[in-house]
Amino acid sequence: MSYAAQAQGGGSFMPLLLIVLLFGVMYFMMIRPQQKRRREAQAMQSSLGPGDDIVTIGGLHATVVAVEDDVVTVELAPGVNARFARPAIARVVNSRAAVEEPVEPEPPVADEPVNPIVETRKND
Repeated sequence: MSYAAQAQGGGSFMPLLLIVLLFGVMYFMMIRPQQKRRREAQAMQSSLGPGDDIVTIGGLHATVVAVEDDVVTVELAPGVNARFARPAIARVVNSRAAVEEPVEPEPPVADEPVNPIVETRKND
């Protein structure tokens, strides 16, 4: 009888372990990646500035004209401006930082000096 009591008491630990394992898998597969995407989106939206080419969540392409607290003013076409909430900006296509920093070409690296004497041999 004591063996049956031990077997029954030990069996209740396994379902608890499976539930904890299921929550662990859900955290690493669903919750954590979503938090990472949200942090990246907030960082992108907070770094918006005039001159950035953006795409809204509705698929509208525009250029940022002005940035206020929670409102971004964009230019849709020459002379056509619209105001959007920051969270409505889906992604930045071209950042002003990438445009403002011109890349200077590096000077060519001198190879070994070219020897003007060319050796020729005749095969007999």
